[in-house]
Amino acid sequence: MAISTFMIIVFVIGYVCIALEHPIHINKTATALLLSTILWVCMSQIIPDHALLSKDLVENLGEVAEILFFLMGAMTIVEIVDIHGGFGLITNKIKETNKVKLLWIISFLTFFMSAVLDNLTTSIVMVALLRKLIDDKHDRWFFAGMVILAANAGGAFSPIGDVTTIMLWIGGKISAASIIRYTFLPSVMSILVPLAVLSFTIKGDVSRPEIKTGDQTDDVSQGQKLTITILGIGALLFVPVFKTITHLPPYLGMLGGLGVLWIYVGFLHKRHVGSSKNHKYEITNIISRIDMSSILFFLGILMAVNALKVGGQLTALATSLDTIPLEEPSKYYIITMIIGLFSSIIDNVPLVAGAMGMYDFPMDHYFWEFLAYAAGTGGSILIIGSAAGVAVMGMEKIDFIWYFKKISWLALLGYFAGCAVYILEHLHR
Repeated sequence: MAISTFMIIVFVIGYVCIALEHPIHINKTATALLLSTILWVCMSQIIPDHALLSKDLVENLGEVAEILFFLMGAMTIVEIVDIHGGFGLITNKIKETNKVKLLWIISFLTFFMSAVLDNLTTSIVMVALLRKLIDDKHDRWFFAGMVILAANAGGAFSPIGDVTTIMLWIGGKISAASIIRYTFLPSVMSILVPLAVLSFTIKGDVSRPEIKTGDQTDDVSQGQKLTITILGIGALLFVPVFKTITHLPPYLGMLGGLGVLWIYVGFLHKRHVGSSKNHKYEITNIISRIDMSSILFFLGILMAVNALKVGGQLTALATSLDTIPLEEPSKYYIITMIIGLFSSIIDNVPLVAGAMGMYDFPMDHYFWEFLAYAAGTGGSILIIGSAAGVAVMGMEKIDFIWYFKKISWLALLGYFAGCAVYILEHLHR
């Protein structure tokens, strides 16, 4: 019991250090890696059977590695398209510079893309687009924050848009038709409310970044740019199709798509191998542009949370929620909303996994539908509460405290607005 309590205390201290990264001048990645190590060392004291502990560690590392390889594959594809000027073909079509109008365009583009792709991939693509559209760092941070909200909202109503929704779908808890029907409006509301508030509070225009001489892609024809863009976006869109057809993990589809794009780019530039002009197009050079610090942060924070899952702390949390002295359905409304709020602090995957193990409701029960919405959108309240948030945080170096001050309250408004819409919908079925 003492070790279990110590693990919770260590996790809270580590979480605070991550949140205060800039004031205390300790890199969040270093904190996350040290935190995961300490928690698993504690687990070695709780589970004296080294063979069993090793099995748990390898299983959890495997789950995390799937996300990391997925992330690395998606980031590399985005970088390949970007370095060849592919995103310029898209951003050149977006002429709007008014902040409010552009915010609506970006948010709803993200929302619907997230439903088709997934919130993690969509966030990576949209940040790449924002870099071509907005020059000022803090303006771009603000738009990136709304991308997180929109991506998580779009992923919540789609059976393939968020990891937790996929878990519920594959686990036979929800059907595709039901989750779309009953969580679409709550998800839309969770992004509409923040957008409506911002429409009255932000003013002015964004400044477009200047095209630097070194960024010119004149040596790549328009046809080649278009082909690479189609192959890149196609590789991303193929991932959910690959998963549906083969039932294999999404990261394999992502890596396969990267392989196809890599081969095409290799043939495209084979005449210029070794030339300085071709150097920036070499995949090995493009891969070096990926922020490995973000990948390692992901590894550390997810392994730390998994230590709490194996240690039973998350299960204890889920069990304690079930003691709320209310009648159905109010009891499960409250439990689900609390799980959603906790998902902004602790990864929503183990929370949803714990709920799936605790309750035996039939398919398409309102609890599962509401859980998909709450766990998906609740992660937006803090920037490290979702995979999309962590990816954007790493790519744009967004400060935790800045996000908390500027975006979290908007996410919270949208979250509760969507909850209200779902509850009203359910009561009037």
